[in-house]
Parts: sequence; C-alpha cells; structure tokens
Amino acid sequence: MNKFASTNNLSRNNIRFIQSEFFVNLKLLSQLILINASLFLTSCGGGSGGASSSSSTPTVPSPEARWTLGVYEDESLFKDSCAIPRSGVSSITGEAFIDAAGDALDEKLWLRSWTNNTYLWYDEVDDNNPADFSTSKYFEQLKTDFRTDSGTFKDNFHFSQSTDEYLSRTQRGLSFGYGISWEFVQASAPRRIIVRYIQPGSPAENAGIERGDELITIDTIDFINTENHDDVDAINEALFPSSTGQVFQFTLQKKSGEQRTYSLTPSNVELSPVRNPAVLSTEIGSVGYVQFDSHIQSAQGPLISAFNLFSQNNVQALILDMRYNGGGLLSMASQLAFMVTGQQQTDGLTFDELKFNDKHPTFDPVTGRRLQPTPFYNREIDYERNVFTSNALPSLGLNTLYILTSGATCSASEAVINGLRGIDVEVVIIGDTTCGKPYGFYPTDNCGTTYFTIQFQGSNQKGFGEYSNGFIPTPNPIFEADVQGCLVEDDFSHALGTTEEGMLNAAVNHLQSGECPVQAKAKIPVAQRSVSQGPSIQTSASILDAIILENAINQVISEPTH
Repeated sequence: MNKFASTNNLSRNNIRFIQSEFFVNLKLLSQLILINASLFLTSCGGGSGGASSSSSTPTVPSPEARWTLGVYEDESLFKDSCAIPRSGVSSITGEAFIDAAGDALDEKLWLRSWTNNTYLWYDEVDDNNPADFSTSKYFEQLKTDFRTDSGTFKDNFHFSQSTDEYLSRTQRGLSFGYGISWEFVQASAPRRIIVRYIQPGSPAENAGIERGDELITIDTIDFINTENHDDVDAINEALFPSSTGQVFQFTLQKKSGEQRTYSLTPSNVELSPVRNPAVLSTEIGSVGYVQFDSHIQSAQGPLISAFNLFSQNNVQALILDMRYNGGGLLSMASQLAFMVTGQQQTDGLTFDELKFNDKHPTFDPVTGRRLQPTPFYNREIDYERNVFTSNALPSLGLNTLYILTSGATCSASEAVINGLRGIDVEVVIIGDTTCGKPYGFYPTDNCGTTYFTIQFQGSNQKGFGEYSNGFIPTPNPIFEADVQGCLVEDDFSHALGTTEEGMLNAAVNHLQSGECPVQAKAKIPVAQRSVSQGPSIQTSASILDAIILENAINQVISEPTH
C-alpha cells in the first residue's frame, strides 16, 4: 500500500470517528434535553390544584420511539453500546474491550443499520419493529426469505455465535467435543449417522472409535427409532455437548457388525485441518495426496509442509481431498491455489473478485478500501496480524488438479475450484456435487456476539461466480457449473488416504485411464430428503460449524508497516 492510500484510509477513519462522536454527542444532548424538559414540566405542574395528575407526570419516550420505519441511522451510533458491556482484556486476543453502557435496543438498532448498509440483499429484508424481538431473534429475521430458481432459500447461512467460541475455533484451532466428524445420512427416524473421521489425540480416538462406525444408541435411548421429543433433546445434548464434566455412553456398530459401547467425556480438541500427506506411486508417476478439512489459520504451516513434500518428490499430479472442507479464509484459498500452480500461471491474474450490494460499487463497506481483485497470494501470511511475511510459498506448476468433493465442500473450497478454472487450470472433481456457496462475509463482533451475514459474492478472472447450486461432476460438462469428473460415493469402509478408499481410488484410476467408475446417484442433502414427520436431530455441532465450515471469510491482508 502506498503512503497516499494509507493517508486516505486514515483520513476516512478520522472523518468516521468525528462523525461518530458528533452523532453520539448529539444523541446524548437530545436525551439531556428530554430529561430537563421533563423536570421542568414536573416542577411547573406539581402544585396546581386544577391540573390533573397526568399533567405532572413526565412523558418518557418508549423504546419503540427510537425506531422509525424505513429510517436508518448510521450504524456507528449504536456500535459497542451494550446491555451488558464487557470490561478488561480478551483472554484470547489480548486486546481491551471497547464496550460502553447501552441497552438491548442499541444492540438491535446496530444490527438493523449494519444489515441495511452491508447485507448483500438488504432491500429484501423486512423492517420489523425491534421491540417485538429479543436481540438474537431480531437478528435471525434480518435476512431475505427469497428463494433461488431451484426452490432453495437464497440465504441459508445467517447466524451468530459467542465471540469467545468463534475466536477459540479460528485462532486457537480448538473445538469442544469428542473429536468426531459425523456424516448425517438421515436426521429423523429411522436415523443414520456415520463417523467420517476422528481428530488425533481426541477422546474418540483414545476410546477406539473409527471411520465408518455407525451410531446405535446413546445411553439407553434408541438413537435410530425414537420419536420422543425429550429423547431427541437428550441426543442433541450428547452429540453436541455444551459443558465439561458430562459423560455419555455411545453404542456404535463397527464395520464388522459388532456393537461396542464407549464412554465419552467432551473436552477441548485441537483440530488437525491438514492430514495424511503422501506421495503415491502410479502408472503416470508420483502423485501427491493430502486431506484438507478447513481453511483456518492453523492450516497454513501443515499445508506448506505438504507442498514441500510434493515438490521434493516432483509429483506429476495432485489429488486434494476437500470432501469435508466447508470453507474458511479466502486468503488461504488463494495461497492454496497458488501453491498448486505457481508464479508463471498466476502472475497479474485474479483469484477472486468480491461484489457487494449496490450501495457499494467502488468501496468495501466494511474496510472502506477501494474494491480490488484478490490476486493469487504467493507468500506466507502472519495471520495474527493479517500481514504478509517475506517467505515465498512453494509451488508445483501443475496444469491439472484433482479434487475430492461432497455436499460438504463449500465456499472457500469452492473458491479454489472457481479461481483455478478462471485461469484455465483443468480442475477434475471426483465425488459429489459441492454445496454451492459463492457468498461470504466479515465476521463482526458486537457486545460479545459475533455476527455472520452475507455481504459479498465472489467471481473469478473470467467473471464467473454463479454456482449457487454447486459444482457438478460430470464426464460431459455442458453448463458453466458443470466440471469434468466422476460421481462417486463416499466410501466409509476404508480409511481416508488409502488407495483402497473409493473416491481416492477413482481419482487415481481416472488419472491413469480417463475413465469414471459406474456412476452412483447424486446424494440428496439432508435438508432436502423426504423423511418422517417425527423430530429431527441437529445436523451441525454448532452454529459456528454451519457458518465457518460453509462460508467464505474475508480478511484484509496487508504489507507490514515499518
């Protein structure tokens, strides 16, 4: 960034600060005027014998009076004004809290103005009276209810989460639970969920739970068939525990058919987003393979190590297993795409270009920066400070990339597919149609809650970004979202990273022969399946998983200042 850009940003920030202070002072002044006027009325009317009692009572404006239909004040007037302000310093970031005393209406009015300013579909949001909702319920309805041509809601990813939980997951790489990633085949009776994989060193691994195990009972509850609402609540609490000290008995059926019962206690589990890097010997030569499960900060180092391994072994092709990668940092997706290709193929080209709502055609409404395409990042990033380092990334110089996909391959992972296709790198996908999330957001904290609302849509070098129904693997692509590849079911009977596992085996065979196995039917997402009318279990460990793992997160990466 040049010094003029820095000065302009600083000036804009100062202007915003001055404006904010002015409006806040104006707000306080108006409140003082109201109070003084009330006192004056009380003192003047109190002793009059002919005056009614009502004439001596001050008229205090109701909370609703601060909301006017269709009129939106600047969001800075309400930002960090909290019903329960935090004090001191964050134990995670080390930064001081800036909360000020306010009320719940301040928090709701900030959400309202922030949504109207930054939400991608702001003009499709009903302006309902905030007094009719709690803060969390008010946010939930600040989104579009419009549907796509396929009948699905445009916005399925509108959530909030405790800021402490969000930061623990994304910055510390921790998740609370057993270390199990579940595949939800059927959410209501007859239910079926299968273990996808286990985090190393987790309670589940220590107990001996393995990929492919199927859940039969929890404690004494028939997990598969119960339709009792209390049982379903207990199942949800056991699958997605909320506090330490809980102990649950899980009975699982092994691949052999044997049933075993495991006693599990939840704990903080360190995530391993990059696993099983290997160099495979094939008929075409050495082929790299790596399982990549989440674009979070802690993935950068292991990804670089994996690509160094591939470079040292001069791999002729790469199979990137992102079947369970729901997304995360767009900056890391850009780094990953560069490492696949290299400088020669990416120099001066766009990885992803963000488009905000029609109020902001030129400047990013969150950062205030002029909108510019995101290039293919060729250096390591200090994610604590969001600045580039001087360390160059390794790269393989490949023209073709194989990606293993499923309906859980979302957003930032899809951005890798789209970004590489935009510069004519051949992407072959083996597995199932991806989830279809070309959208993203800036996670924003207010008063201890981090809010996620869709703020932008991404497109590649060629301007393509409409894959809201997912990228579809097919031997004969016709439409823009069709991708060369094969429809292959997930194989829970074999360990991930082994050439016997169905999807990896199909990728290696396609590399060698160009042929697909006999095609299976595309998997129907859990939310779209025809199921019984009985109660359904949760299908996500938390709101955080639904957002972090199925959306793109934009973070501004800058050059370091000296």
